[in-house]
Amino acid sequence: MVSSQSGMGAIPFASGSGVSFRVWVPNVDGVSVAGEFNSWSPTAHPLDSENNGFWSTEVTVASVGQQYKFVIHEGTNSVYKNDPYARDVTSSVGNSIIVDLNFNWTSTNFSMPAWNELIIYEMHVGTFNDDIDPGLGTFRSIKAKLPDLQALGINAIHVMPAAEFPGDLSWGYNPSHPFAIESVFGTPSDFKDFVQTVHNFGIAVIVDVVYNHFGPRDLDMWRFTSWNQNNKGGIYFYNDDRDRTPWGNTRPDYGRGEVRQYIRDNALMWLEECRCDGLRFDATAFIRNIFGNNNDPSNDIAEGWSLIQWINNEINARQPWKITIAEDIRNNEWITKDTGTGGAGFDTQWSQEFVRPVRDTLITPNDRDRNMFAIRDVIYHRYGTDAFERVIYTESHDEVARSLNPQERPDHYRLPEEIWRGNADSWFARKRSTLGAVLLFTTPGIPMIFQGQEFLEWGSWADNTPLDWSKKDRFKGIWDLYQSLIRLRRNWFNNTRGLRGQNVNVFHINNNDKLIAFHRWENGGGGDDVIVVLNFSDRNYDSYTIGFPSPGTWYVRFNSDWQGFSPDFGNFPGYNTTAGRAIWGDTDGLTFAGNVGIGAYSGLIFSQ
Repeated sequence: MVSSQSGMGAIPFASGSGVSFRVWVPNVDGVSVAGEFNSWSPTAHPLDSENNGFWSTEVTVASVGQQYKFVIHEGTNSVYKNDPYARDVTSSVGNSIIVDLNFNWTSTNFSMPAWNELIIYEMHVGTFNDDIDPGLGTFRSIKAKLPDLQALGINAIHVMPAAEFPGDLSWGYNPSHPFAIESVFGTPSDFKDFVQTVHNFGIAVIVDVVYNHFGPRDLDMWRFTSWNQNNKGGIYFYNDDRDRTPWGNTRPDYGRGEVRQYIRDNALMWLEECRCDGLRFDATAFIRNIFGNNNDPSNDIAEGWSLIQWINNEINARQPWKITIAEDIRNNEWITKDTGTGGAGFDTQWSQEFVRPVRDTLITPNDRDRNMFAIRDVIYHRYGTDAFERVIYTESHDEVARSLNPQERPDHYRLPEEIWRGNADSWFARKRSTLGAVLLFTTPGIPMIFQGQEFLEWGSWADNTPLDWSKKDRFKGIWDLYQSLIRLRRNWFNNTRGLRGQNVNVFHINNNDKLIAFHRWENGGGGDDVIVVLNFSDRNYDSYTIGFPSPGTWYVRFNSDWQGFSPDFGNFPGYNTTAGRAIWGDTDGLTFAGNVGIGAYSGLIFSQ
């Protein structure tokens, strides 16, 4: 009997009296469902054929929590396959589990912050906190640290991929079962409870999704049927040269309607069923181009581009307050253009044009080699007219990760470690990495930090090494520095509103002495205009003259050289200054000028 209930996979009836099963398997002789409810019989519960390769049935004796698989019959051969839509599995090589899709959501007052107010915290579930579940973090153990994140001031958590992957250790960018929650992190209910708890702390949840490839290991979708043209992946995958990716020849077939629907359904599952607040799409360059580049249109995948557009249009039509983020890493302004003009329709994208020049400038050993014009360019850079169409960062999982294959690429390190290898807790490493933090939180864009960055975590990040939370107490001043910057960035005290604004003027560039100053504002005026001064040299200045956009007293709201952040910082006075009409000297093209004091490798934030 064809199921009267809509939806794919295993869907329990609201009455509790059975389960609907539906699967897409074209060009086969038959499909059955086997499981604990029928002693794993390959024939007891056949599915009936619908249109276009879909099969369905209703099994009254099946119930939530039971394990199952589909059995594909082709001639005399029968093969057991996991449900591609399975919401839970016993393991990546185990069985599918029937899941109750309902959850007791309690009402909260949470609402998604505007893009210009977002502060993103990237985390990896397995390594963020293992205090409660020793050896491996879980959604449950993350909840124990939410008071710390709330106190820090971040208002969005970016969770690295949480779909079921092979084994217990992974970055998550190798999903075997895209609809299932990684079983070592918790159950589907654990994940929903995590989202609800995060919302109760006033924090959004953005989840990473991987659609540029699946697997390649433990992938039951691979050769789901015996049909595999050119000895490739079969119905879910390209069966020509478009299958190739750097992670395996498992690129989904974006031109096949059922596969497009599968990926679209997955995106909406995270946003609607799990109530996440946004998606970060991994490596979109490899969805739109075989080799992930901008330079050879002959290798573009048009249906990959249209799939992205369709998903973004669906999200905008259904839940326009939710954010979609692309990791394209190809400086492609079309990623964030509206779909109506031919763009991909993402709200924002990760900015390599920020992280690489900034890290290079901070890591460079000699002051004379630091390039203030490169810093100017990263402050000004935009993909479009909106400053918040880019996510900016100095650390992410890619920038700081231990190599999975040292023969292909070397290890990457945390910023303090890169500044002075083996001496990440040194004065130089702390001063220059925190100078990078000042630049991060004052530059136009959506700032993001990687887990532990706020308390000087060092070395290389790896998926088997939990965060050292003891550093939060050891480097409490660094934590306080990040907290202070985040509060100013969010206009916590209503005197730095310009840090949320679109406007910026880099009015002072001293490449000889390695100082730079810029003006941020939204509408201008008291509490809005912000002046940022950054010193990239190992030298203090008692009185350094810069221009100001308006006269009067400018108050120091932040000084990264304050000894409260570290006892060995210089505590060099970044005093309040009075700007007056300039009658001599270089005023940076501004009408008014004033003097500031600034310490070595330090940043100042002024406002009126």
